[in-house]
Amino acid sequence: MSNEKETVVLAYSGGLDTSCILVWLKDQGFDVIAYMADVGQEEDLESAKMKAEKLGATKKLDLKEAIILFKVFIEDLRQQFIEEFIFTAVKSNAAYEDRYLMGTAFARPCIARRQVEIAIREKARYLAHGATGKGNDQVRFELTYYALYPEANVIAPWRLPEFYNRFKGRTDLFEYAKAHHIPLPVTPKKPWSIDANMMHVSYEAGLLEDPWNVAPCDLYQTTIDPADAPDEPDILDIEFKAGIPTLVKSVKSGEVYSKPLDLFSYLNEIGTRHGIGRIDIVENRFIGMKSRGIYETRAATILHVAHFDIEAICMDKELRKIKQNLSIRLSEQVYHGEFLPFTVCGGVRNAFLQGSHIKRKNMVIKYTVWSFMIGNNDFIRTCR
Repeated sequence: MSNEKETVVLAYSGGLDTSCILVWLKDQGFDVIAYMADVGQEEDLESAKMKAEKLGATKKLDLKEAIILFKVFIEDLRQQFIEEFIFTAVKSNAAYEDRYLMGTAFARPCIARRQVEIAIREKARYLAHGATGKGNDQVRFELTYYALYPEANVIAPWRLPEFYNRFKGRTDLFEYAKAHHIPLPVTPKKPWSIDANMMHVSYEAGLLEDPWNVAPCDLYQTTIDPADAPDEPDILDIEFKAGIPTLVKSVKSGEVYSKPLDLFSYLNEIGTRHGIGRIDIVENRFIGMKSRGIYETRAATILHVAHFDIEAICMDKELRKIKQNLSIRLSEQVYHGEFLPFTVCGGVRNAFLQGSHIKRKNMVIKYTVWSFMIGNNDFIRTCR
């Protein structure tokens, strides 16, 4: 691919695809800088860093210390992910096709933005990601790349014939990984893909591609079965200022959380305890395909419901219609990867600057009885 020794910054997760891509890029003659973003996925990033180093992420010589260092970056983006992206979702009531709160769609531009910053700092002319050629993430990464670093060259291996002809499925990737001694946390027995961050966990592919297949009980990672939720509710006071949550108080314990990271983490704990935020949907992807996704979106669901209800108090009928139309438009733009290209999404985002001015929402959290779809063949089951 390249006759000269060029440097590429790879959005690296430590999983099957990006581990194989890292080695493959090396084989193509690139110096590879592995970049990992901490957006609250609760993974062992240090182990992933060690894996990247073992696989041969680019080394540099530190002349002052006379040692060899690996260029593997772990960036803590949790705070900015919450404040700049998740809270924008809350204040705008963003929900793609009325239900999906877009945990992945909001995370990708946050991740890609820092990747661009690293590439510019390291004078790397290439950016790479492991998104497939049939999904949304390729668009979200690349629109952010081109908006912030238009001179960059993008490598999307899953769209390159020399890559996808060699790796025609996950079995080929597993065989490649074994041949190159790549340690992997997953096996072919659980082939569905997982994407996790502070906002949500998503599951897709494998047996989940058939919408009539009921998700296995052991699939869910962050919420208990709503049937096992406690009968005693948690009662919360949630304060908003200009549409942004600024304080959460437990009425029972008196605990108060006001820092964004602490506030959101606490609501995630509440969501776990009560099985809040599970949905099983079929959505329309940007490229025209339909895709089944199963999501656990805990704190964001609580805030979405609270903020949506509070606007019923402070908005008149006509203003709420305008807000609903803008929310739909923003949701589509975010889903399509247009959040950071400001010329596309900026006008709609500016419309939400003022937000809601009602401060308090007293919310009873009790999800012992919860109805949701577990399979789709024109039949809906109600689960307790």
